This record gives sequence, structure tokens and C-alpha cells, in this order.
Amino acid sequence: MKTGVMVCHTVPRLCMLLLCILSLSSPFQPALVIEMARILLENYCFPENLVGMQEAIQQAISSGEIQQISDRKTLAAVLTVGVQGALNDPRLTVSYEPHFVRVTPPALPSLPKEQLVRLVRNSIKMEILENNVGYLRIDRIIDEETAAKLGSLLRENIWDKIACTSSLILDLRYSTAGELSGVPSIISYFSDPESLIHIDTVYDRPANTTRELWTIPSPMGASYGKKKDVIILTSKRTVGAAEAVAYILKNLKRAITVGERSAGGSVKLQKIRIGESDFYITVPVARSVSPITGQSWEVSGVSPTVNVLAKEAVAKAKSLLVVKKDIPKVLESLSDLIWRLYAFTDRVPALIQNLESTDLFSVISEEDLAARLNQNLQSASEDPRLIIKYLPDNVASAEEDSEVHEAPDEPELLRNYFDSIFKVEILKGNIGYLRVDTFVTSSHGAKLEEFMVEEVWEPLKDTESLIIDLRYNTGGSSSSLPLILSYLHENSSKRHFFTVYDRMQNVTTEHDSLPNVTGPTYRSTRGIYVLTSYDTASAGEEFAYLMQSLHRGTVVGEITSGNLMHSKTFGIEGTHIAATVPFINFIDNSGEFWLGGGVVPDAIVLAEEAEERVHEIAEFHKGLGSLIKGAGEQLEEHYAIHEVAVQVSKVLLDKWAEGLYRSVVDFESLASQLTTHIQESSGDDRLHVFHCSAEPESLGEIPQIPTTEEVGYIIDALFKFEVLSGNVGYLRCDMMADLEVVKAIGPQLIKVVWSKLVNTDALIIDMRYNTGGYSTAIPFLSSYFFDANPLQHLYTVFDRTAATMTEVVTMPKVSGQRYGSSKDVFILTSHMTGSAAEVFARAMKDLNRATVVGEPTIGGSISSGTYQIGRSVLFASIPNQVVYSAVTGKAWSFSGVEPHVAAPANNALSVAKRIIARRLQKRQRGK
Repeated sequence: MKTGVMVCHTVPRLCMLLLCILSLSSPFQPALVIEMARILLENYCFPENLVGMQEAIQQAISSGEIQQISDRKTLAAVLTVGVQGALNDPRLTVSYEPHFVRVTPPALPSLPKEQLVRLVRNSIKMEILENNVGYLRIDRIIDEETAAKLGSLLRENIWDKIACTSSLILDLRYSTAGELSGVPSIISYFSDPESLIHIDTVYDRPANTTRELWTIPSPMGASYGKKKDVIILTSKRTVGAAEAVAYILKNLKRAITVGERSAGGSVKLQKIRIGESDFYITVPVARSVSPITGQSWEVSGVSPTVNVLAKEAVAKAKSLLVVKKDIPKVLESLSDLIWRLYAFTDRVPALIQNLESTDLFSVISEEDLAARLNQNLQSASEDPRLIIKYLPDNVASAEEDSEVHEAPDEPELLRNYFDSIFKVEILKGNIGYLRVDTFVTSSHGAKLEEFMVEEVWEPLKDTESLIIDLRYNTGGSSSSLPLILSYLHENSSKRHFFTVYDRMQNVTTEHDSLPNVTGPTYRSTRGIYVLTSYDTASAGEEFAYLMQSLHRGTVVGEITSGNLMHSKTFGIEGTHIAATVPFINFIDNSGEFWLGGGVVPDAIVLAEEAEERVHEIAEFHKGLGSLIKGAGEQLEEHYAIHEVAVQVSKVLLDKWAEGLYRSVVDFESLASQLTTHIQESSGDDRLHVFHCSAEPESLGEIPQIPTTEEVGYIIDALFKFEVLSGNVGYLRCDMMADLEVVKAIGPQLIKVVWSKLVNTDALIIDMRYNTGGYSTAIPFLSSYFFDANPLQHLYTVFDRTAATMTEVVTMPKVSGQRYGSSKDVFILTSHMTGSAAEVFARAMKDLNRATVVGEPTIGGSISSGTYQIGRSVLFASIPNQVVYSAVTGKAWSFSGVEPHVAAPANNALSVAKRIIARRLQKRQRGK
């Protein structure tokens, strides 16, 4: 315990106000208010809150209301409301007590030892409950001196016996008295004596002292330690020092509180007579501040971890201790399951370590324990199949996968069974239909294949396309999938389908196409459409997933059931907690792990509408090849870099041949897929394909010349300008206008904008919000920042459409005054700066005429054409010009403009200002 003196800052203005009021007021009410204020000034534990009291006192007295209250008790009530409202402290109360007699109870240490013993025995009760659970009820926190006086009695009869218990219920529900000085010894009993802890700080206003409470190195008897479970019971009656004990142990994460929110008492309340009157004011004269939380239990009380009625707290505590006792067993069982069964063996050590380090101190139930473990394990494993659940009902071991169907061995029964799960027919338009209700496993694979060839592949071999209906397929065995998949692929070369790793068996199985199928295969050039529903499950989901990952079919229907997790569920003995552990890893032909869950169709429709939707998609797919070829042809004809266009066109056709467009089901999804493939293979994000029901307007139309009335509006819309401190010009341009438009607004632009900026010492051109426009005005605008002679080569443009290479240079003549070639120019850029705006920025940067500050620009094109793909509703936006640097001779428009000084766009202006200020200071020092 440490004590120090705190300097109290009084409030001079308040004192002056009180003296002034005393001299002017004669009735007793104002004098009562003033004396009450003096008591607060000298005793209230929050002196910093008294600053606002002077206005409240002035208002109360000047209003004259209190002078009209003659009834003393009514006046006390009014003053209570006033002082509580002014200071926001419900503990402040004013009372009228003409017969008040102060009773001071004798200090405990001064009582005879025999009386102290009786007092302690009446206020402390201890017993050992079932399962070696200690129960300690403390109705009074005895002070430090009394505890020392009765040390041997307390150690032998209380603390040493409690130390032998496995866990403890500390009952403070009836603790309504005590001293704060006794708190450190109790906290120390549940702490590590070798590491002292600062547990509380108490400021006493009348004494103007600050006292720190610390744990002590030698607590009462053998320490209870830090690991055994402690539960504290509280009620609405728990008050004072007992609240301090509950609050400290809770926030040290040493105990869980169960019961009701405590009373919210005070460290020290004092009832003080107001002058010579019969009025008294109760004032909190000391305050507690926790060094752990920075807050206090005073007024608000201690909120329980588990909120129950006080009378139910013991029963709840007992059940909670059972849960906490089971935690090590649960962790051990989970660790064992993960160690033995979890399919991702490389993640096992990290998961075990995560379990061991999980903070489960504040667990309040089995359900809470399961939820926390589930959240931590899923976060650490990134595997949604690894699940911890609270299951109050049956948690017996159960495999998540559906039942595996074994086909009968007898040939006739096998045929009948085959006919019951496979249905084949030829639909209108020569579309094959195959309904599979179960994937079977059989020891007679050859016989099963014979039936499949006879009943399935021979009737379907000449159809235009094939529908495989899995809407009623609830699963079965995935062992039959390689056989079916082999008939859906060309057998000219071996193909890997998928891999299964079974951790329980520690076996990895590669599933490839079968080398010698006996019947005709379904050629890979023909379309296959897989129908799914919410009932499609287990091996049915695997088949649908594989048809997507192998790019062999288009899935149409509803998202599948999602019950395929390749896992087993195990109940943890003696609890209602179950663990679902994935023991199989399913790896597709691309090496991707499939974690189960529902398969999302390429076209999501109601199951009953799936077959009708297939006919629409199949019709769309007939023209898919020509659309993909047409997209490549448009690139080859119009894209600015021909060799790149040829390469991209070949990539598109290769992907079409590989089946990567089977997931496309309409023009919109085709446009998205083409855009992705074109951008990936070219590295040019400016290329994109879009779907439009009407032909888009041409972007190359000649802009309309504004009328005289429109000129002012255009200038206001395009430009923002001002002269900043230090004679620095600021010009924001949000769009690059066409040269003819610039010429039309030129005279007004020079008069309104440029004349204000041309004589500044430095200029900031803000292009952060300029996404582009027309490049025709770039040489005109650039010319203002160079001398008339010699002309400057700004950049070179290659136009694929016209097959021309054009050098762009500055102009020999401009309207108005040039800015000159020597003053500093800064250009601000962002990731939005594009097209003509970045061409201007790049030219100024290449020629060392401007310092670029901000973010890299978008890498846009100064010209893109829009071209229709065939006669379809698909259009391609293709950059048909490329810009070459005048300095390096290299094309740069793909990558955009890198700034000289990198800065977030929103900070670019302030960065430029700082650079300008430093340069100006340097020049001034040079002079």
C-alpha cells in the first residue's frame, strides 16, 4: 500500500461568488446553499466537477425559488435534486434531521479478542461441498489490522482448509460491511505472491491523499494459487469492500462473477452537518480508480459474468464448475481426434497449439465452450468442415456422408437394380436424357459396365447433347464416378479426374480415366448439362462438382444440399459437445482441395424449371464458338499492338477447346468470361467485352462547340482555381476537353482563370479527379509551360486504325501569356487519373517540366473503339492507339504514370505544398 499527497486545485471564481452572495443575501435558504457548496468544495471526491457549480448556485439563488420554500423537508428534497443534477452523482443527498444523533461504531481492532472472534465467526462461514468444492461465505471484509490480530485463527480455520479444495465458490451476496484495507490480503490469496499487482488507487479528498493498494507477498496461509477455478457470488445487497474484491478478481480474470449486479456503493461516504442548521449533506469523500480498467465499481456496481437471481447463484455456480472441470478433458479429446483423424495433416500441430492457448477463462456453459472452440478452430484451420457443436440430444458417432449403396451380385437382380436407378430416353431435338438416382458400388464392375454400355451409352452415343439428371440423386459411392466420367471423355489419352486422401486409412487414391472402356464414349465436343436440386447430395454433389472442375459440363438447377463434408461426428464422453472432423481430402484435377458444401450451378433456376432452361442454354451454346472466334478477330483487326492481339485470339480459342466456356449460359456471362480471359492474357485492363441490347453510341463523335451562353458554365464545370499562400497557384481540371472546345472558351478562360494564375511563383495542377476526355488539346495546354522555341516533342501516337505514327509537339503560338519554362509546376495524380489526363502528366514528367505527386495513374488509353462481335449483342472496347514516350521511345500507356513522389491521393496536395515551401526557403537562403 502506497500513500501520497495530492494537491487540490480549488475554484477561485466559485469562492468569490460565494462571498458575494453571502454579503447580499439575508434569508437562511441562500446561506444554506452557500454553506453546502463550501462543504462540497472541501470534501467532494471529484473537485474537478465543481467548476460548473457556480452557475447552478447563481441560477438557484437569483431565481428566488428556494427562498419561497419554507418547509424544511421539501427544501432538503429540492436541494438533493439540484446537487445530484448539477454533479451527476446520485450519492449526494441533503436531509433535514432535527433530532439526528451521530453514532460512531467502535473500531474493530479496539474490541477484545474474544469479541472479535465471535464477530468473525458470525461473518465468515466455510464448508467443503461435493467434488471437493470449497464454499466460503464472507459477510464482512475485515480490516488489515484485525486480520493481522486474528491471523492464526483465520489461517487454521479458514484459509488453510480452503487451500486444499479443487475449486471455490466465494459468496459475497450478503456482504454489506467491511474495510478497503482488508481487500489486498484477499486478492493476494488468489494471486502469485512472487509478482505483486497494483489493484486499486484511492483518493481521499479531506485528507488530500492518494493511496495505492497492492497485493502483499505473504497472504493469509497457503496461497490458493492462480489456476484453480474461483466463482464469486454477488447480489443487489453486495456493497463496498466486497464490491472491490469482486471487481478486482473479475478484471484480473481470476474469478467469474455469478448472480446480480452489486449495489454500487462507495469507498467512503460522510454525513456532514450544513453550518449550524439541522440540514445534513451526505458526500462521497473518497474515490476508487482501478489501474486495471481505469474505471470503478462505485455507483454502477459490479456486473456479473453470469446474470441470475441471487437465490439461484449457488446452483448456477456448481453447474458452472462442472463445465470448467470438464474443459481439460474436452481439450484433450479434441486434440486426440484432430491428431488422429484430421485430413490436413500439415495443419494439425498449429491446431493443437491453438487449442492449448485458447482463453477459456470466462466460459459460462457447455454451449459457450463449444461456440468458442468452434470459432477458434475454424479461424485457425480455415476449414468449415471442422465443427464443434453443443448437442443436448444424441451425439453418438455418425458419418456425415450418405449411405453407400452396394449393388446386388446376382446378375438378374443386378439388372433390375440397374434399371431402377438409371433411366434413359431421347428427347426432342435429338437430346439425350440420363437420370441417375444413385451412384452404386459393386464387386462385379465388369457386369455393371456391361449393363451401362447396353442400356446407356449405346442409345445415347449419337445424340447432339446430353442431359444428366441428378435432381433425385441423394448420393451413393464415389467409386463409380471414374467409370462414368471415362465414358464422358475421349479415351485417346489418360486423364486425371480427382484424388482422395483418407486419413483414417492413411491411403491416397488417384482416380484417373479407365484405359479400356468397352462401349462408345460421348465425344468431348458435345455439350453435357447436369441438373441439380436441393436434394442432390453426397456422390451426386461430387459428380456435379467434377463436371465443373473438369470443364466437361454445364450445371443447371438449384444449389445442392451441401451435406458432403467427408467427415465424422464424435461425441465427447460425459458432455453434450460433439466434434465433426473431416478425415477425407477431395482434390480435383487442378490440385484444388474441395471442402464440400453445396455446388453452385452455372445457371441457378428452380429444379422443376431446370430442364426447360437447358434447352435455352444448349441453343445459345451452338453459336458460342463463332462468338469467341469473332472476339479474337476484332482484337486482331483493331488492337493497337497486333502481336499481342494475335496471341490473345489464340488463347481464347484454346480455352474454348478446353471447355472453359461451358460455364457460360448467356450473353452477360460470356461477356464477363471473355473480359477476364482477354485481360489476363494481354495484361491490359482497358480491354473489355460488354453486353448491350442496342448498339452503343460512338465515343469518337466530334464534340459540339459551346454557345456564348454556355462558355461560363463549361469553365465552372471543368476548372477550380485559387491562389494559395506563398503566391502558389492551384488549378483543378476534372476533364480534358476537345481542342475546338478549348479554343471556343479560350478568351474567357484566359480572362477568368489563367490571368489569376500566370504570375504565381509555382503552380499545382490537380488531375486527381480527371478520368480523361480528348487528347487533342494536350499540345495546346502543354505549350503554356514551355518557351515558344524550340518546339518540344511531347509524345508519339501510333494509330492502328489509320496505321499512322504521329509525333505530337508544342505549339509556336498561344493566346495570352505563357507560364514559362523555369517556374515549378506540380501535377497531382490518383488511381482515377486516366486517358488524356495521364498523357499530359506523362509528357510533362518525361520532359522534366513537372513534378508528379500522388498515386500511379490508371493506365488508360487515349483512344478506344467500340466494335460489334458478329451480329450479336456483344461489343468489345478495344484501345486502338498506343502512346510512346518522347524520351525513351517506349510504350507506357499500359502501366500508366508513376509519380515522382508517391503519396495517398487525399494527401497529395499537402505534400506538394510542403515541397514548394521547402524549395522557396532554399532559394531564399541561396540569395
